[in-house]
Amino acid sequence: MVVSEQSRRYIVIKYRMEREWGGRMKFEISRHAHEEIGRREIPLNIVEAVLHNPQQIVDEYGNKKAYQSIIDIGTGKDYLVRVIVNDAIDPAKVVTVYRTSKISKYWRQP
Repeated sequence: MVVSEQSRRYIVIKYRMEREWGGRMKFEISRHAHEEIGRREIPLNIVEAVLHNPQQIVDEYGNKKAYQSIIDIGTGKDYLVRVIVNDAIDPAKVVTVYRTSKISKYWRQP
């Protein structure tokens, strides 16, 4: 069986997250989210940090929530990293991940 490079990366990332989170993941990361993490060059440790300790959790459309934090991801500039999660299912599923410089557009004031 031939495994594509994209599938191989998905398997490696999934294994790494299961191992680092003690074999039981609180979040399942969709294939699309894995692809976006790679395409957008967002370090996996940043995604994990936002999932486990978000500065804000904001309701989004449907059953989804945005786990978000303002972070310098190594570029010298602050970005809002948004991890969109469907937490109405168990385990909660990460739908997509992105960063934006438009912090004020998404940041909610208490």
